Amino acid sequence: MTEAQLQGKMIGIAENNGYYVVKLIQTNKNGIPDLMLIKDGCCRFVEVKKEGQKARPLQEYRLSELRIAGCLSECIDNIQDFEKFIL
Repeated sequence: MTEAQLQGKMIGIAENNGYYVVKLIQTNKNGIPDLMLIKDGCCRFVEVKKEGQKARPLQEYRLSELRIAGCLSECIDNIQDFEKFIL
């Protein structure tokens, strides 16, 4: 499955579970995660990678910044881990 296909499935799963999902394409910060998921006053961020791939150092740094700011933030490369993250 390509990264784009995986991302599309993640968006559908999140929306079916009541999340408001925004695909972040262009922001003022390089390395920001691909998806922002909002539900019940909580904001989560997901960097989507093709299975077996890892986040680049700048992406890991941005995920860390978001965690420090109080957001749940992860790099995820499969549906099973994504479902655990949002449920």
